[in-house]
Amino acid sequence: MTSRAESHNQSNPESLPDARPSGQIRIPWFTRAFASGLYTGYSPVASGTAGSALGLGLYLIPGFEQPWIIITLCFLVFVVGAKAAGILERRYGHDPAEVTIDEVLGMWISLLFLPKSLSIAIASFFIFRIMDIVKPFPARRFDSLTGGFGIMADDVVAGFYTNAVMHILIRLGVFETLPF
Repeated sequence: MTSRAESHNQSNPESLPDARPSGQIRIPWFTRAFASGLYTGYSPVASGTAGSALGLGLYLIPGFEQPWIIITLCFLVFVVGAKAAGILERRYGHDPAEVTIDEVLGMWISLLFLPKSLSIAIASFFIFRIMDIVKPFPARRFDSLTGGFGIMADDVVAGFYTNAVMHILIRLGVFETLPF
């Protein structure tokens, strides 16, 4: 004799997690909210830009730029984001637009160890968006990987490139820093 739950699962194979077609995967709300950068991934246009804007907005919180805070959060977001992004990828397909936690992380990496000023933050935002679209080596190679690691890693690379460009521009005196 089977239990009520077992008979329900036998009569309804979609109720079994492994039997669902990829488009039918149930995603817990927290995983969806996290992977989509507080739902910026569901923006009808430019979801990556919306996720980057969220990352910039969080960075503007006073004290967020402190190395021990931002580095700790970058590490945690990478680890948890890779897992969450992988779950959404199984639902929506390879590197879906719905996943924007990678843009949030990339934006934070773009701003690491830079003076906190509005001009630098805005320039970093635009340069990061360009780097994320162009995907310089090895970002494009990471982007071709399936799974959450690849989704996160290409934006990490774009963030490091952006950070390097910004450090060079600051050293060259291109920006006059305007502290908040």
